[in-house]
Amino acid sequence: MTLTTQFMTMASMIGMGALFGAMLDTYQRFLQRSKRKHWLVFINDILFWIIQALVIFYVLFLVNRGEFRFYILLALICGFAAYQSLIKRIYLRLLEWMILFVVHTANIIRQVLSLLVVKPVIGLFQLAMFTILFIGRGLFTLVKFIFKIVLLSIKFLSKPIRLILLKIWKVLPKRFKKNVETFYNKTAGFFSKIKNYIRKCVNWWKKRKK
Repeated sequence: MTLTTQFMTMASMIGMGALFGAMLDTYQRFLQRSKRKHWLVFINDILFWIIQALVIFYVLFLVNRGEFRFYILLALICGFAAYQSLIKRIYLRLLEWMILFVVHTANIIRQVLSLLVVKPVIGLFQLAMFTILFIGRGLFTLVKFIFKIVLLSIKFLSKPIRLILLKIWKVLPKRFKKNVETFYNKTAGFFSKIKNYIRKCVNWWKKRKK
C-alpha cells in the first residue's frame, strides 16, 4: 500500500467516522425508541449496523481494495469523536431545520392540492348530484302530474264510453251476446280456479314455515 493510498484511506475513514456519527443521530431522531416496541427497535438496530458496516467496507474497498489495518479503526474512532465534539450540535440544528422545512413544505403542498384539486372535485361532484336529484324530482313530478291527468281523463270519459258500449251491446244480435257471455263465464271460471290454486299454495307454504 503506497503512502498516497494510506493517506486516502485515513482521510476517508475519518470522514466515514464523522458520517457514521451523523447517521447515528439521524437514526435516533427518527426512530423514537420510547414510542416503538422493543422487538422492532432490536430489528432496526441490527439493520442499521449492518448497513453502516457495508457502507464503510464499500468505501474502504474503493480506496485500498478492502485492506483492513489497525489504524483504520483508529481513524473511524477519530472521525466519530471529531463529529461528537465539533459538528454534532450544528448538525442536529440543521437536521431539525430540514425536518421543519420538509414538514412545512408538505403542509403547503397538501393545502394547495386541497384548494386546487380536492375541493373543486368535491364541489363538482356535489353539483352533479344536486343536478341529478333536481332533474329526477322534476321528472317524477311531471310523470305524477301526467298520470293524474290520465286518471281524471279516464274517469271523465268512462261514463260516456260505458253508455256507448251499452247501446252497442243492446244493438248486437242475441246469438253473439250468448257466445260472448259463454266465453266470459269460461274465462272467469278459469281465472277463479287459478286464484284458488295460488291461495292454497300460499296457505301451504305459511303452514310449512310455522
